[in-house]
Amino acid sequence: MLAGKTIVLGVAGGIAAFKAASLASALTKAGADVHVIMTASAQKFITPLTFQALTKNHVLIDTFTEPDPSELAHIAIADKADLLVVAPTTANVVGKVAHGIADDMLTTTILATKAPVLFALAMNVNMFENAIVQDNIDYLKAKGYRFAEPQDGLLACGWTGKGRLMEPDDLVTLIEHFFAPAHPQDLAGVRLIVTAGNNVEPLDPVRLLTNRATGKMGYAIAEAAALRGAHVTLVTGPAHLTPHPAVADVVQIQTGLQMYDATVTRFDDCDVLIGAAAVSDYRPKDVHTQKLKKQDGPLLVEFVRNPDILAECGRRKRADQVLVGFAAETEQVLENARGKRERKNADFFVANDVTQELAGFGTDTNIVTFVTATGDEPLPLLSKLEVAHAILDRVVALRREKELA
Repeated sequence: MLAGKTIVLGVAGGIAAFKAASLASALTKAGADVHVIMTASAQKFITPLTFQALTKNHVLIDTFTEPDPSELAHIAIADKADLLVVAPTTANVVGKVAHGIADDMLTTTILATKAPVLFALAMNVNMFENAIVQDNIDYLKAKGYRFAEPQDGLLACGWTGKGRLMEPDDLVTLIEHFFAPAHPQDLAGVRLIVTAGNNVEPLDPVRLLTNRATGKMGYAIAEAAALRGAHVTLVTGPAHLTPHPAVADVVQIQTGLQMYDATVTRFDDCDVLIGAAAVSDYRPKDVHTQKLKKQDGPLLVEFVRNPDILAECGRRKRADQVLVGFAAETEQVLENARGKRERKNADFFVANDVTQELAGFGTDTNIVTFVTATGDEPLPLLSKLEVAHAILDRVVALRREKELA
């Protein structure tokens, strides 16, 4: 996908500059022609020679150094770029570009290029949250610049929070998205919540109760919706998966009650909710503070019902909202799904028999039937990403019907 593409990689001055070397290497190995521009501050953290060795291209560091007298370097490289990526992007670079300041090779090239520009943010969490920096980011977003949001974690400065540069592998995935076949932007501006994965319900400090859901279906829906322009909030149990970089917000939870709170409190502000998670129906009534010891005879555990997320959202649902549920069943699949759709006031349900080969938990494929108010629509064996797009196609159609109603 990146073969033959010209990617200009801007490296600004931050401790995360060392990760830019891994990014340059990965992009080059993927077949891209990578040209690096470094600020003076970036050179305090890593040398130009490193990038020259990785990309086999001369590294640009000075606006007034013109290696080819027949052209202006910053204009030539700006015209040549298929994509310009700045990683790491500092608050300084954001501020300069937002105010049209071009005082070094990197900012001059950014303002001169007509190629898409992706800013991969990395800075201290307090700097990132500063109102001026946020205003500059919002301004650039409104002008069409793209952003890779900083990640949560321990920062080099000692603070913990949102400020880490997105990992190089995830940045490569995001960059590949720029060159992937275009997805319809029929969900642009839509606020969409997806629940995914399982829950874990503690019994004592050692043991917990869970189910076989892996989150693959929910994560596929989140990816597909984000690629179609939606602002996606992924509420996920402890799945061992990495959300697509285009997913805007990821809310990590453990228990059914936590998933209920995270989803229901956000529901009123969303346009679409797709409940793909395998939510725990029950939890132990008593969670023991010490490990339960083995004893003679059976262990009896009393369970209590968890609140029903989809039913509560169905009760609150406005006429303009779309609510989609999942029914993972082992018998009477369609009958059970029809009953759930009616009881929970969902627009449609996605039903599947988890005992079928190549369907259900842990697989990369699925066999589902859409259960709607007007009938059932079976789908053939598809990848979970293809199922996700089919679900979203129906969501888009439903939203149009509601707008016309």
